[in-house]
Amino acid sequence: MVGDPQIGKTSLMVKYVKNEFGEDYILTLGVNFMEKKLKVKGQEVVFNIWDLGGAQEFVNMLPLVCSDATAILYMFDLTRVSTLVGVKEWYKQARGFNQDSMAFLVGTKFDLFVSLPADQQASIVKKARSYSKAMKAPLIFSSSRLSINVKNIFKIVLAKIFNIKPNIDEIHDAGCPILELEPYVPKEGEEGK
Repeated sequence: MVGDPQIGKTSLMVKYVKNEFGEDYILTLGVNFMEKKLKVKGQEVVFNIWDLGGAQEFVNMLPLVCSDATAILYMFDLTRVSTLVGVKEWYKQARGFNQDSMAFLVGTKFDLFVSLPADQQASIVKKARSYSKAMKAPLIFSSSRLSINVKNIFKIVLAKIFNIKPNIDEIHDAGCPILELEPYVPKEGEEGK
């Protein structure tokens, strides 16, 4: 998991692995690591989840986190457009160390995003979709605090890795927690959705 500081990478990892959410922000110094064991098609699978601190001084640890990654979650805070813009640099740098990993674009803090004005939400959705398309990445909006799409993110990662169809309904409406398995192409007259 990579992205700017204070976007919720650690919160997402802890919520997924331990089903816990802490209100207090603790800066990730370097790299956090957790693992979760699951069964997929009768096989035991171990998710090794690496969470890279978003501060500039930790960018030198990017090869450690990305070089052997099967999937990279590029994360941003839905309430701070600057963190979505920051995804460009994270993507460029991570791709320099690993061309083969699958990309996933994850917007965090959906619980706060829904209180933004509708036009601001629509603008962020549009920009996130354009990034998703450029990255050829699924787009998922989440909230660790309210457990929105936390498990679905990792179900989608597993489905993509094992080339199986996830049993998840896609969500395309801007006021809802977006969950798009493929880059979204709006239908005629649907641009604002």
